Order: sequence, then structure tokens, then C-alpha cells
Amino acid sequence: MAATMKDLSRETGLGLATISKYFNGGVVREKNRLAIENAVKKLHYVPNEVARSLKTQQTRVIGVVIPELSNAFITSIISSMEDILRKQDYAVIVCDCRSDPKREKEAVEFLLHRRVDGLINMATDATGAHLKAALNANIPVLLIDRLVESLRGKVSAVVIDNAHAAGQAVRKLTELGHRKIGLVLGSPNLYTTNQRLTGYLNALKDAGITPTEEYIRYGNYTMDGGYQAVSDLLKLKDRPTALFVTNFEMTLGTMLALQHSGIRVPEDLSVIGFDKLELFGEIFPDLTLIRQPQLSIGREAANLMLDLLMNRDAVSHRIVTLSTALTEGRSVRACADG
Repeated sequence: MAATMKDLSRETGLGLATISKYFNGGVVREKNRLAIENAVKKLHYVPNEVARSLKTQQTRVIGVVIPELSNAFITSIISSMEDILRKQDYAVIVCDCRSDPKREKEAVEFLLHRRVDGLINMATDATGAHLKAALNANIPVLLIDRLVESLRGKVSAVVIDNAHAAGQAVRKLTELGHRKIGLVLGSPNLYTTNQRLTGYLNALKDAGITPTEEYIRYGNYTMDGGYQAVSDLLKLKDRPTALFVTNFEMTLGTMLALQHSGIRVPEDLSVIGFDKLELFGEIFPDLTLIRQPQLSIGREAANLMLDLLMNRDAVSHRIVTLSTALTEGRSVRACADG
């Protein structure tokens, strides 16, 4: 059972008036402040600023912490997730941490102070440290897109089969005779990044190709990052004959870099991108793409969170893994020089 202000009073020996004054921003003695803060940590107390007076202790609010609100893949997931949660009378508060672990931790704390009923997170901090307070307070936590290895068995998750997705793309290129295949990954050490790298390496191994380290670049899942990564690849003396780019924003950056360098696709370089969004059709038509089931990710996440909320006492954490699809376009062709 969650700790209350009465528990803090018993732990500290202070009156409820003093403790209430502290949580409402009033000035209390330094020794009292320290006593209250130590008790908060010890008892895992989360102040109920939204619904202190509600006997049910439910706000019907779900907190969502994401790395980048400007990311089209993420906003698509949030939209489909929110549609289902709204129908069940749950509101959603979205916090953008800008891929900063410190901001991410602060966002989680912000949502806990508002007593959200559940927390959905696309994690930036691969250690999972930012979620410990939520788990200690018995708040249901759901990860989307990115697993956190240290939290396996403690949280549920909705992800795609990232290694298989990368393998699909690279196998397509090797079947066309490409042996010099560049890879543009997101941020280092993230689950999705590592899994997509694994899929790339496995597909090369299956084709009897030794990986070339300088063909692997990181673009931090941003358009600017993709642009710079591909610009660097184009400067190589023995540059790749094909590229696999592992998210939407970096694919946009890739195509802009190729345009600015006068590289023709697929005549000079074959390209496989990530995520089938309408914007690609308007700007760069006929790209060959790995399609993620964005709407399905959102729906699965919403339904899984509802299940966690309804079955708090008998929760069984599980990982839902969704499949991707390779959409054929005209941005790849058989390799002329191997």
C-alpha cells in the first residue's frame, strides 16, 4: 500500500501541518526539511497533488515520456495509443525529454507527483534508473519500442523485431549482389540500435561478407545526424554501393545528403530506409522501406496498459513483439561492381 502523509508524520515525528507546509512550497526548518526528504525516500512516498481527496486514489491519467515529440514515428504511436485510452476515460500527459536522461528522470518525477495511474516510456536512459521511483511506488510501467535489460520481468513492453527488420533490408541488398553496405544507426547503446546492428551483422555473416567498420555510422535518430553520417560515408575512398538507414528522420537526412552531393538513387547508390509515412511519398517517392506497424504499436501499448491497470494484484509482465514488412520501391538495384 502506498505511503501517506500520516506515515511521514510517524516516521519524522513532525506534525501534519509542517509536512503539508513543506509539500505546498512553504519554508520549514532545515532539519525538518531533511527529515521529511529522508522519510520520502525511505517510504517511497509520492505526493498526490492531483487527487488528494479522492478515496479511490485514481486520477485516470496516464503519463507518457518520450525522447522527441518532433519524431514522426513517435507521434504516430501516441495518437493511436491516446485514441484507445480516451475511450476508456483516461487522459494522457506527454513529456518530451529531448533524448536527455536528466530531463527524462525529471519528467518521470513530474508525472509521479501528479499521481498518474500508469507510466508509458520510450526510454532514453538505457540503465532504467529513472523508472525506479515509479516501480517502488507500485505504478504500472510499460516500455515501448525500447527494452531496458535491467527491467526484464519487472515491466511490460511493446517492441518490434528489430534484428529481423534489419536482416530483411540487408538480405535484400546482398541478394542484389551488394557487398559494400553502409549502415546508419541511431544513438549508441540503445536497445533498438543494438538490435538493428545485430540484424545487419548477422545478415552479412549469412552472405559470407566480412563487416567493414567504417561503413557503420551513427546518426542519433535525427535528420541532421543522418545527413552528416551519409556525408561522411560518401567521403570514403572505397564508399558503399548501398545504404540501410534505420529510422524515418535519418532517411530524410540521407536523401537530402545524396541530393546535395549529386548522387543518383539507385543508379549511383541503392538505399533502403525505415518507416512508411506519407511524407516520403510527397518528397522522395518510390523508396524501398522497412515498415514499422506504428498504429499497431500504439494500440498494443494502450491495451496492455489497460490490462496492467485492471490486474494490479495479479500482474504478469510480458513483451509483445510485432513484425515489420519490406515495402518494395525503386531505390535499389543490382550491384554492378560488387
